[in-house]
Amino acid sequence: MKSEPFKYSWDDLVAEKEGLWDGVRNHRAKNNLAAMKVGEEAFFYHSREGLEIVGVATISVEGILDPTDPEGKWAAVKIKPKSKLNRPVTLKQIKAEPKLAECELIRLGRLSVAELTKAEWDTILEMGGGLSGEVQSPRVTACEAR
Repeated sequence: MKSEPFKYSWDDLVAEKEGLWDGVRNHRAKNNLAAMKVGEEAFFYHSREGLEIVGVATISVEGILDPTDPEGKWAAVKIKPKSKLNRPVTLKQIKAEPKLAECELIRLGRLSVAELTKAEWDTILEMGGGLSGEVQSPRVTACEAR
């Protein structure tokens, strides 16, 4: 799941304890959101500034109609922060990793909610040194694992 940190950052999610992921206006991203289930995890990616995966969030509420959509066509979910990564994983690192060459995060760079394979998820998690167990921000995201 991608977010511009000046609009909504990992720190914002941590402060709120639960956030509504809305405003997605891409059909593929909408389908990825609609497929998310409570308990699944998503990487939180800072786009535009930082360009890095900073943490892992957990889907807390699924199947919400996006309240910012007056026509009721778009999906939303609620997420809770689970943990920051031990070290952020930059877009540059992701692009340099051959195991991630086919990742939606790379192939469909403008997609705000991208799907990952289990192998891609595990690779990124390893690149980030695993979860720190802390929720606080590593600095100033995302993909969904399937």
